[in-house]
Amino acid sequence: MAGPTRKTIGSYAVERELGQGGMGVVYLARQPALEREVVIKTLRRGLADDASIEERFRREAQAAARIHHQNVVAVHDCFAWRGEHFIVQEYVAGEDLASVLQVVRRLDPRIAGLVALELARGLEEVHAQDVVHRDLKPGNVLLGRGGDAKIADFGIALEPRNTSLTQVGLAVGTPAYMSPEQHMGERADQRSDLFSFGVLLFEMLTGELPFPESDDEKVQVLVRRMEAGRYVRPRKLAPETPRALERLIRACLRPKAKKRPQSATALRGALERLLGHPSPAECRAEIAAWLWEHKVFQPDENETEFALRAPAEKGRSGPLRRAAAFAACAVVLVGIGAVRLGVLPADLPLPWMAPEVARVRFEAVPRTEVRVDGGAPFRMPRSGPVVLAPGVHHVVFRHPELGSVERRIEVAAGEERTVAHVFETPAESP
Repeated sequence: MAGPTRKTIGSYAVERELGQGGMGVVYLARQPALEREVVIKTLRRGLADDASIEERFRREAQAAARIHHQNVVAVHDCFAWRGEHFIVQEYVAGEDLASVLQVVRRLDPRIAGLVALELARGLEEVHAQDVVHRDLKPGNVLLGRGGDAKIADFGIALEPRNTSLTQVGLAVGTPAYMSPEQHMGERADQRSDLFSFGVLLFEMLTGELPFPESDDEKVQVLVRRMEAGRYVRPRKLAPETPRALERLIRACLRPKAKKRPQSATALRGALERLLGHPSPAECRAEIAAWLWEHKVFQPDENETEFALRAPAEKGRSGPLRRAAAFAACAVVLVGIGAVRLGVLPADLPLPWMAPEVARVRFEAVPRTEVRVDGGAPFRMPRSGPVVLAPGVHHVVFRHPELGSVERRIEVAAGEERTVAHVFETPAESP
């Protein structure tokens, strides 16, 4: 890249730089054709001359592009332009888990469990595509402002059928999160990711690592502690940790892969039972509410916070019930005179959802795209209504062939209604 002065990369309009790493620069950009924000990762020119690094960069895109799951960052494109290499992927407005833990130190046990469940769901699909991530850690977990939890960065992912970039005896990954077999340079499989998953869950619950690295300690000492299973029990560091989660961590951190859970499916099932089988939408809602309540995210100039009063929790099942304080107040984003999180369905069975919001279902003939108050567009049909704050809202129905129509609607607290628009189609010539 020639620097931030360049306005476009191919057909993408660059908005700003998000960060830099050893591989290259990461930019936030806009894809005008689809009116969406994306992330563009570049490969440094010097690295592009190394055929193995260029291959790794390309394989990151290919591995991630095969995985279509709401808990995995989507890859949209991979291309070369003006002698440089780029990966275009989904933009998740939020923070990585490492940054979140710097703010809150550790997560509430139920929130940690919900994040873990979402990651297990994503990891299940990753493994179903014969991909091993090999670098699951807080920096590679993204938490969105709407409560999304997504696995990112497949830069060192391994496809079991493809060994061209894997050498026996070569350890790849982040030491504190790597399984013993990764440290030994042995071939990693999906159970290696489950070891890293156990480390991640331990850290979310306690704010500490089970096998912390030391500047004056050799990696061999770290590996010996892993192989001996020497770590402080989570409940000693965080007494509120449920025993069921502690047992799950212990199972994941077993040094021998054959003694760990054998699949992400097993982890996902165990967590669903512990948490009372929350749906993905319920997970997002609870995670978002907790993160905003604990000031992980701050409203920007177009946002404010809106607290929903909640009745006592009723009918929740599972060993990990939400704390009473959380049940009393959930924080939801609302734009100034609008709801930024207009993508949150209003027909979810959430006992804490208060009546001080409106629920609006949008319909269009023919089916089209809808945008509310300048927020993210969504397409018809939609499974449920949109949650809106009481007041006036600006709605745009946009059809690629029939144009755009703007509507101004006013909704009251507790109101449920449908807003529909029928596009006029051109009359056929006789």
